[in-house]
Amino acid sequence: MRTSTSLRRKLISVAAVSAALFTAATTSVAVAQDSPTQEAAVPAAQTEAAPGTPAERLIVGYKSGAAEAKSNKAAEADAAAKGEEAGEDLDFQRRLGSGAALVDLGESLSRTDVADVVAEYRADPQVAYVVPDRLNKPLATPNDTEYSKQWDLFETTAGMNVPGAWDVATGSGVTVAVIDTGYVTHSDLGANIVAGYDFISDATVGNDGNGRDSNPADPGDWTAANECASGDPAYGSSWHGTHVAGTIAAVTNNGKGVAGIAYGAKVSPLRVLGKCGGYDSDIIDAITWASGGTVSGVPANANVAKVINMSLGGGGACSTATQSAINAAVNRGTTVVVAAGNSNANASGYSPASCANVISVAAADRQGNRSYYSNYGTVVDIAAPGGETNSVAANGILSTLNSGAQGPSAENYDYYQGTSMAAPHVAGLAALMKSANPALTPAQIESAIKTNSRALPGTCSGGCGAGLADAAKTVQAVSGSGGSTGGTTFTSTFAVSIPDNGSAIESPITVSGRSGNAPSALQVGVDITHTYRGDLVVDLVAPDGSTYRLKSASSSDSADNVIATYTVNAAGETANGTWKLRVQDTAAQDTGRVNSWKLTF
Repeated sequence: MRTSTSLRRKLISVAAVSAALFTAATTSVAVAQDSPTQEAAVPAAQTEAAPGTPAERLIVGYKSGAAEAKSNKAAEADAAAKGEEAGEDLDFQRRLGSGAALVDLGESLSRTDVADVVAEYRADPQVAYVVPDRLNKPLATPNDTEYSKQWDLFETTAGMNVPGAWDVATGSGVTVAVIDTGYVTHSDLGANIVAGYDFISDATVGNDGNGRDSNPADPGDWTAANECASGDPAYGSSWHGTHVAGTIAAVTNNGKGVAGIAYGAKVSPLRVLGKCGGYDSDIIDAITWASGGTVSGVPANANVAKVINMSLGGGGACSTATQSAINAAVNRGTTVVVAAGNSNANASGYSPASCANVISVAAADRQGNRSYYSNYGTVVDIAAPGGETNSVAANGILSTLNSGAQGPSAENYDYYQGTSMAAPHVAGLAALMKSANPALTPAQIESAIKTNSRALPGTCSGGCGAGLADAAKTVQAVSGSGGSTGGTTFTSTFAVSIPDNGSAIESPITVSGRSGNAPSALQVGVDITHTYRGDLVVDLVAPDGSTYRLKSASSSDSADNVIATYTVNAAGETANGTWKLRVQDTAAQDTGRVNSWKLTF
C-alpha cells in the first residue's frame, strides 16, 4: 500500500536559498550516479525539483487528441502503466488549470529512477511534454518608514521617476495578482487588498493546517534547523508577499508609512510559497486563475488580474508546462512580470526568468549599477531598483512587513534587497500604464517600458535589458502625453527548417521607409521550434553584414523552443535594408524550424 508522502517531502529551505543568493555560494549535493546512456537520454534538469534534488512529481502535457488530455481516468491509467514499465508506483494527482496532469512519483526516488519514468513518458507519441514539478523560492532576504526614505521612487540618480507618472495615472481600475507567500494584515496596505486564493496543495508546505482554500493569509514561512534540508540553520518568516505587495500598492496620501507605485490599484494575493518553497504545479494554477482561466476545484476568479507579479524562481530554464500557462495568461490580456533572480548568474538558467512572454527584471542599486546579486543576460528585459543592504540598510527597498519571527505579530516596515523588489516596481508601472490606457496589450506594455527606459547611470556587466525603467516617461507615452510606444514592426512569417547539426540558415526581413539609423534598443522577436534549444546559435545580421549574437549554444539548456524578445543596440546600423536572422544547430539528434521573427523599431 502506498503511504502518504505529504509529511515526508524533502523540500529545500527558502531561507537557505535566499542566503545562497546573496553570497553566490554553491552547495555540493550528492546525487545518485547515473549510467552514461541514461544521462544522455534524460538530462539532469529534466529530473530535478531543484538542483541536486530528484523530482517527486512530474507535470505531463498530452497532445490535444489524446484521451489522457480530456479524461482524468485515462491519465490515471496511463500513470499506472508508465509506472509499471519503469518499475515505480505512480499516482495521478490532479489536472492543472493548463490542462496538464500532475503525477506523483512516490518517495525517495533517485535521479536515475526519475529518469526512467521521464523516459517512459517521452517515448509516448501522445505526450507533448513531461517536466519536473520544480521548487521555486522567494528571491529576497530581509533587512523602516516614510516616503522620504523611498529613494527608489524619486531619486534622480537611480530612482524610477514615479512621481511624474502620478499626474497621469495611479493604477485605478487595475488588479495586480501577487503570486507569492500570501498576505499578512497591514494597515498601510489592507484597503487595497482584494480577494485572492491559497493555491498551496501540500499541507506541510502550506504551514496553515490544510491544503488549498480561499484564504491567502500568510501564516509565516519560518523553518527549524535541518527542516528542509540537512545542514540548514533555522530561519524566521520572510513575509515576502506583503513586502512585494506594498511596493506595488501601499495606501498613499494617508499620513503614514510608505507610498505604493500604483496606489490606486488593487492587489489580489495568491499564495504559492510556504515552508521550504513552492511547486511549479501550484504556481501554474495560480497563473491560470489570476488571468481568468479555469482551475478545477477552485471557484471562478472575481478579481481577474491585468498584471501578474512573480518575485520567485528556481534553477533550470523555463519548462514547457510553465511556459504554456504564461502564454495562456498573456493571450487573455494579462502582463506577466518576473524577477530575474539573485544568483549573479545568467538568467537563462532560471525560471520563470527565462520564460518567453514575460517582462524579466534585473535589480539596480542606489547608484544605478547592476546590484551585485542580480542575474543578467539576454533574457533580461529591463532593470529597476532592487537595492543593496549589505553595507547600508537604507540603500534597500522599504515596504510593508511584519515583525513576527514565526507567526504574525506587529506590523512594521523594513528594507529588503533583491530582484524580488525590482519586479514589483515594474508590475506597479504596468498597472499605471494599463490604468492610463486600458487598451494596451501585454506586448505593447513591454515594448513601451523598454522604449521609454533610460540608460543605467552605472554599469551592468552581462546585460540588463533595455536600461532602467522610467515611470513618468513611459506612462506619458502610452497616455499620448509624449514619448514612444514602440514604433513600427517588420515581420517574417515564412517558415525555414533548421538542419540537424548542419550549416546555418538565414531568414530575411527587408526594412524600408525608415530614416536614419536603427534604435539603440532594437527589439528582435524570435519564434523557433526546436526539441533541444541548447544546440542553437542565433544571430541578427544587419544590412551591412555586422552580426549581433542573440543566443549562444549551451549544453545545459535542455528545454524546448526559443520564443523570446531580444534587445540589440543597433544605433550604429542604417535602419533600411535587408536584415537577417541566422540560426545554426551545432549538435546532433534534434531538429527544428524558424516559425517567424520580427523587428520593432
